[in-house]
Amino acid sequence: MANSNNSNKKLVPEAMSALDKFKYEVASEVGVNLKDGYNGDISAKDAGKIGGNMVRKMIQQVENNMANK
Repeated sequence: MANSNNSNKKLVPEAMSALDKFKYEVASEVGVNLKDGYNGDISAKDAGKIGGNMVRKMIQQVENNMANK
């Protein structure tokens, strides 16, 4: 059954290339080798490392921005 409310939809489509670049940077930092195109062969553990670290860095950046206001 297809879900019409895709939670992966980008709220700011213009940021898509920056998010991809960020994903590759974080993957490199945590030692996960992502290649251009399909990466469905990486483990869930490695994918979780990338996503978790992306979220952690984004939260840190927002907190820093809030503290500097």
